[in-house]
Amino acid sequence: MEQRHLGRSGLRVSRMALGTMTWGRDTDPDEAASQLAAFVEAGGTLVDTADIYCDGQSEAVLGTLLDDLVPRDRIVLATKAVARRDDGPFGGGASRGALLAALEGSLTRLDTDHVDLWQLHAWDAAVPLEETLAAVDAAVRSGKVRYAGISNYTGWQTATAAARQALTAGAAPLVSTQVEYSLLERGVEREVVPAAAHHGLGLLPWAPLGRGVLTGKYRTSTPADSRGASAHFAPYVEQHRTERAARIVQAVVTAADGLGTSPLAVALAWVRDRPGVVAPVVGARDTAQLRGSLAAEDLTLPAAIRAALDDVSNLDLGYPERRLG
Repeated sequence: MEQRHLGRSGLRVSRMALGTMTWGRDTDPDEAASQLAAFVEAGGTLVDTADIYCDGQSEAVLGTLLDDLVPRDRIVLATKAVARRDDGPFGGGASRGALLAALEGSLTRLDTDHVDLWQLHAWDAAVPLEETLAAVDAAVRSGKVRYAGISNYTGWQTATAAARQALTAGAAPLVSTQVEYSLLERGVEREVVPAAAHHGLGLLPWAPLGRGVLTGKYRTSTPADSRGASAHFAPYVEQHRTERAARIVQAVVTAADGLGTSPLAVALAWVRDRPGVVAPVVGARDTAQLRGSLAAEDLTLPAAIRAALDDVSNLDLGYPERRLG
């Protein structure tokens, strides 16, 4: 698998990341082990989790597999903090105490002494940004975090945080931002993508398959074994089941038929090769589904097909993103 630098940093990661949001709930340890083995065998290195996924079980399952199944130094381990909420004074959010406590919890569950990429999962308006980022700096200085990133920040939040780190002596630069980005969700192109490009942050798209809708499996019905059929994920999937989405999905299916590949591969290749994108984060129901995503590594979309997909999913831009004259 091709390796790419994460933003302007020296960290190199595979151009596809393995997402683990369902590990410990919908994905049992045996299936998780199978997915991780298949991913690493294909040349994948970047594995993404978060302290909030399955109430920490995602990290715990992944922690049991490191070294026993895959050598720790073969993995670029990424996790997140901020979104987890527990009782007590240090039970969540982006305060210094909450963040450093969350990091210790993640390290314990992951059974490791450091994470390679630690991401702020959300903006916390209740905490001064200077306090939040000072905690990130402390984590990096401690050696428990090697690189820092953000997730789900708006454009102005991305620019503000990145500029603060760049202008503060000794501060740890932000190297990445993880945001929802797909043919069905291109809103980040208005402000987030330009801000990330200006400040040197690599893009890590989550839900690059439009929460599963871009695979085409929801065109006529909801498969009983799909996320859309589960009480937990149905609202998550339903958000992208619109008339506009149906037109985009049809274009993806048509492109896949013409190329002799799957809609999944077409949708993934499109977002993987967008400007600024480093590695889409792909989760899978099972190993067979993951192998379908891994097959996209061999696909480069022809210019005509890419242009057609750009057109059908076109994002309306106006002032001030696009100036006239």
